[in-house]
Amino acid sequence: MKQLHLLLLLLLSVAGLVGVEAPAVAQQKVFVVEITGEVDMGLPPYVRRVISDATQQKATAIVFHINTFGGRVDAATEVKDAILNSTIPTLAFIDKRAISAGALIALSCQKIVMTPGGAIGAATPVYQSGEKAPEKVVSYMRGEMRATAERHKRNPDIAAAMVDENFTMADTTLKKAGQLLTLTTEEAVKVGYCDFETDNLDSALANFGYANIEYQRPQQTWSEQLVKFLTNPIVSSLLIMIGLAGIFYGVKTGHLGMVAGVGVAAIALFFGAQYLVDLASAIEVLMFVAGVVLLAVEIFVIPGFGVTGIMGILLMIGSLFLALIGRFDLVSYDSLTVPLYTLAASLVGLGVLVALMIKYLPQSSAFNKFVLQATQSSEQGYVSGPDYSGLLGATGQAMTTLRPAGTALFNSNRFDVITEGDYISAGESVAVVRVEGRKIIVRRTAAETA
Repeated sequence: MKQLHLLLLLLLSVAGLVGVEAPAVAQQKVFVVEITGEVDMGLPPYVRRVISDATQQKATAIVFHINTFGGRVDAATEVKDAILNSTIPTLAFIDKRAISAGALIALSCQKIVMTPGGAIGAATPVYQSGEKAPEKVVSYMRGEMRATAERHKRNPDIAAAMVDENFTMADTTLKKAGQLLTLTTEEAVKVGYCDFETDNLDSALANFGYANIEYQRPQQTWSEQLVKFLTNPIVSSLLIMIGLAGIFYGVKTGHLGMVAGVGVAAIALFFGAQYLVDLASAIEVLMFVAGVVLLAVEIFVIPGFGVTGIMGILLMIGSLFLALIGRFDLVSYDSLTVPLYTLAASLVGLGVLVALMIKYLPQSSAFNKFVLQATQSSEQGYVSGPDYSGLLGATGQAMTTLRPAGTALFNSNRFDVITEGDYISAGESVAVVRVEGRKIIVRRTAAETA
């Protein structure tokens, strides 16, 4: 009987194994963000979008595939903030190097994996010329690196040594006095700045318990690539130059046609791109528009060129410069060198274009469409206004005080006159000494002077 029971149990067990499948391991979705080449202002919008998509799709992890010598630290700071705000686990996979701004991005991730022979560090801020930034800037960057390292329980002194060569460390085997700290993969593993060493991403994720992985590798959209292109310093300089040249053409000819339209479009592209990467705000746009309005008022309403026109030009240039700088708390990282060079190059190019316009525009057929070319001489019976030449030498009396302009009476007729700078009281005798178009210049008569 016992043998029968055992046989039945064995048969049921086999049937269960055959008829019931083992539960499948859930697929884990991992997003991979490529951070290669130069870190520029096109990177933050891309990173924020990927993190947002990964959150919506309930991804298991986000991997930042890093291989960069660095770039704009303000861009890296924005990327760092986005990573720290992520609710999804983050992993930095350093493929060869994470230098300067790349080191800050790597430290913002919860886990760091490096390939053999990799490097991380050398994060001191420098200007475009290669000159080291002043202590105030170094101190700010040192604090950013320390705070980011502390966020994930890494030694903050090591992060500080990556920024400041004068920072003293107890472990002199890692860093000598006067040298910036750059860790190799093996050194990073020893000091806790690398959690695992491997030459491929699959192995890195498997080491942290990820399996049955579905990779999502979102690329930059065409709009993000366009913004990246438009915020390039060379392109920004060209947009400013073309924009201001188009506005000058419109003012010069009084015709808001295709050329002026291209200028407006160039300025719109410049401010639009800077706005999308959080460099420009509505304030800079309003400043530029106000500058154009003031300049137009000076040219078309107020005679001459004075304070209004100068204020308009300053507002326009100031708004362009502020849009290139971006955030004031980060400006010193990149220094003012790049914005200054960009703006200076655009203004020099504008000067060349304006000189060419002044020289060749009056001879062009396009300009002649808006300018009256025919002349109407007085010999042909045409006059542009009243002819006061007959008053030359006439004497009369000042009806109002002339200081220097006022009204005088000649041959029982009133005329607006102006002196040569003298103050003449009402009732004094005056004589016309010159007539310039509609301008009648008078002087006290000899009898009155005596």
